[in-house]
Amino acid sequence: GTLQNIYEYQTMICELTGMEVSNASMYDGASALAEAAVMACEQTRRKELVISNAVHPEYRETVQTYTETQNLTGKPVAFKDGVTDIDQVKALVNDKTAAVIVQYPNFFGNVEDLKALAEVAHAQKALLVVAVADPVSLGVLESPGALGADIVVGEGQSFGNPVSFGGPHIGFFAAREKYVRRMPGRIVGATVDNKGQRAFVLTLQAREQHIRIEKATSNICSNQALNALAVNMALSAIGKKGLQEMAMQCLQKAHYAFNQLTSLPGVEAAFPGKPFFKEFVIKLPQDPEKVNEALVKDKIIPGLPLKRFYPELGNALLVCVTELRTKAEIDLLAERLGGLK
Repeated sequence: GTLQNIYEYQTMICELTGMEVSNASMYDGASALAEAAVMACEQTRRKELVISNAVHPEYRETVQTYTETQNLTGKPVAFKDGVTDIDQVKALVNDKTAAVIVQYPNFFGNVEDLKALAEVAHAQKALLVVAVADPVSLGVLESPGALGADIVVGEGQSFGNPVSFGGPHIGFFAAREKYVRRMPGRIVGATVDNKGQRAFVLTLQAREQHIRIEKATSNICSNQALNALAVNMALSAIGKKGLQEMAMQCLQKAHYAFNQLTSLPGVEAAFPGKPFFKEFVIKLPQDPEKVNEALVKDKIIPGLPLKRFYPELGNALLVCVTELRTKAEIDLLAERLGGLK
């Protein structure tokens, strides 16, 4: 049953991402992105990566850890108005670029223009690698594959896996079929046995280190199969319509919260007019750390102060609203935030 479960998990990941092949899983979203960066360099035989500063900072650190020991170079791209600066991408991408790496939605919650980014990358025969930190968003957003992505990775924790104080989580990894022989991790395929019955097998194992360690595409030897089972069960339980409903509730509640909070005196949208999914950035008149300390007494954590990652954003707060939040809770947040001095 394990192989069938993994096969079904791979099928669902392909449907979500708009890709043609998926592996059995990775450790988490950050390591999946790092593996994708290395894979892009191996596939294109180039050594430069263009990576957006609107990608999760800790994902970027993980990419750096994986790539610096292999003499691969990362070129950072600034963000402009909360999204990747496409003019800077155009200036940096050349015939030495292996991939353009972006997040969708990005770290600020804003939706990147993947189609335009794909055109820039493909014009120089580079790949577009897309990280999806929250795949619930794919219940309402167009899939990265449909917009031109070549490799799509991300964090599957939000599907049936508890937070567990930081792990274990599950990274998903999907790509176009023409790149399958460069993919890391295990792949389960469907076939027919000698009795004519459908069977599931580990396939294309020559990529893996237990076959030819010196030519392996990755050193990952295990995967998060138990976590993948939880993803499979969660997605099977809620179904396509359930996922769309979950995503739509996130979207609507986040936009309601955005409107309530930005109507408060002194609170402003950090990136006005930018489309977002369930996360958004606001600028506060107070220190966000002190705001969190004040509101935790009401069992409210307003958001993540961005100073620690982006000092230039000052008193910016990243707010996340999921389908679990209620209108009363959002109104209470606005009331308490508005009452602070």
